Amino acid sequence: MRIGLDMMGGDYAPAEAVKGVRLFLDNAAPEVHLVLIGDEQALAPLISDARLDQSRYTVVHSSQVIGMNEHPTKALKEKPQSSISIGFHLLQSKKVDAFISAGNTGAMMVGAIYSIKLIPGVQRPTISTILPREDGSNGLLLDVGINADCKPENLVQFAILGSLYSQYIMGTATPRVGLLNIGEEEGKGNLLAQATYPLLKENTLLNFIGNVEGRDIFKETVDVIVCEGFTGNVVLKMAESFHDVAVRRNIKDEYMDRFDHEQYGGTPVLGVAEPVIIGHGIARSEAFKNMIKTAQQMIESKLMDKIRESFVEVAKEN
Repeated sequence: MRIGLDMMGGDYAPAEAVKGVRLFLDNAAPEVHLVLIGDEQALAPLISDARLDQSRYTVVHSSQVIGMNEHPTKALKEKPQSSISIGFHLLQSKKVDAFISAGNTGAMMVGAIYSIKLIPGVQRPTISTILPREDGSNGLLLDVGINADCKPENLVQFAILGSLYSQYIMGTATPRVGLLNIGEEEGKGNLLAQATYPLLKENTLLNFIGNVEGRDIFKETVDVIVCEGFTGNVVLKMAESFHDVAVRRNIKDEYMDRFDHEQYGGTPVLGVAEPVIIGHGIARSEAFKNMIKTAQQMIESKLMDKIRESFVEVAKEN
């Protein structure tokens, strides 16, 4: 198993990326080999200081970096030797089994969609966030930002993708799906919610429970909550602020600690043909470690194959 990691992406890379690699390798199975993509000159002293086992990684040199504020498509075209461009080339050519970056989010999305392509039948890719719940377990919310405007059919596909991720990565046997709405009753909400509800209800691949409200987001009501990316991103940023407020006010609380994005690392791009994980731009060592762990889980669980199989069923239903 070979996992590619962009060592130059993120506000604190490459130093925190190297620390994250060390944290991961300290407890990783021997079959996991990391492909570290970045400037060899910048990485060499950091890797030396970290005393990484040389048999557990390979460095692939990249002479360019795509900045956080660069135009994604233009940057990928003009910087073929960037760490992100090289990462997608390695993934596309099957030289790595997954690719991770905390760099330019737009470039990662463009690369995922146009280099790796969507799984047949998937209309749009989606990204999700983990929802820490009061009972100590986690739920899943999607989409959280890349699909601000959606059709009902998009939300149904997000529900299928989220259910598969919840089942095979988060360990939920039969994930319960809820539609985020302004009321529990069928028929509530805007035109999108009203049109989506019956489609979710009749889909045989889903364990659809019904509408859920904002007060249910951090409860155990459902396992997967579906919404368009505009609403989802608002919820995501609000949830991230819980931890920030707790830190600023020096509040020591175990539940609030679970809102720290470092615990989850990054989000997979669900719906593309190979495992691609996008990290937060401010990712530090713990986040990098956890992104690598998520990539490992996606590969070991054969999640992409499960998604392909499910969307064959979607095609049959249509």
